[in-house]
Amino acid sequence: MRRSASGSAALHVSRAPATGQLRRVGRSAAAVSAACLASVLALGIPAASSSPSATARSSGRSARIAAVGAENQYANVIAQIGGRYVTVSAVESNPNTDPHSFEASPRVAELVQSARLVVQNGLGYDAYMNKIEQASPSRVRLVVDVQHLLGLPDSTRNPHLWYSPTTMPKVAAAIGHDLSTLDPANRSYFGARVRSFDASLEPWHRAIARLESKYRGTGVATTEPVGNYLLDAAGLDVRTPWALQADIMNGVDPSPQAVTAEDTLLSRHEVKVLVYNQQVTDSVTASFLALARKDGVAVVGVYETMPSPGYDYQSWMLAETAAIGKALAHGTSTTRL
Repeated sequence: MRRSASGSAALHVSRAPATGQLRRVGRSAAAVSAACLASVLALGIPAASSSPSATARSSGRSARIAAVGAENQYANVIAQIGGRYVTVSAVESNPNTDPHSFEASPRVAELVQSARLVVQNGLGYDAYMNKIEQASPSRVRLVVDVQHLLGLPDSTRNPHLWYSPTTMPKVAAAIGHDLSTLDPANRSYFGARVRSFDASLEPWHRAIARLESKYRGTGVATTEPVGNYLLDAAGLDVRTPWALQADIMNGVDPSPQAVTAEDTLLSRHEVKVLVYNQQVTDSVTASFLALARKDGVAVVGVYETMPSPGYDYQSWMLAETAAIGKALAHGTSTTRL
């Protein structure tokens, strides 16, 4: 299995006795490999330690807060809320690789060790972060685990939480709160940027509402549940058997019965769109794509990590929603943003 469940939940900031760092939640450790190079994206600013720079000390200004997002969509939101007062790095940022098979490197450990704020997805999606955090305890590090921020149990089947329109406003608020804890003098600055971020999501929310008003109940197929929270929010009916979605997500060969069921959805035009994870394709998903194209079913490729450059979280989600809308309205396929 590519993913395993994470640990226990608590919704308040508390001191974790095992590591000494401040956490929103407690989490169990997961295996970490140092054998593979990580893909690390610095969002416009080089990674830095949590100690003040010489420039900051000499000028009397506060040092920027070093922050890490386990996925670049979370790093992007940290950057939007923190603005000039943060230095942000992302661990997973390559839209051309499978994030499920990511393995952390010593470079990732260095980033986390120096961070005072970390945002990670939870639900086992980025479980390597837990081990790194426990191996480098810090009394000034705050960790936002999105799973537990949302109050989701370990049994939650779909870990792609950022596709839900209700997720990032809560993440942004948590980031604003924690940055204010770390830098109280700039509390009003962070609060204003949280409000601005929330307002900037309105075009996406309106686009979802338009899809729901026109296409509620329309059948769609998927290869795995990457965009399912968005499809659900738009009132679309995901008809692909869950067993097939879960098997493909977890790198398991789906049963012949599940494959036949998906083939039937496409060949009999019981769905208008096939939504697939364009970062992860194999012979099974390739066969579904070929059948959809042969039978005139539009295909839409979605991403697990934010395409860059050129996108922020809001524009990425709006672009994905627009692609689904074009597929439903005109049968237009979009394989890459």
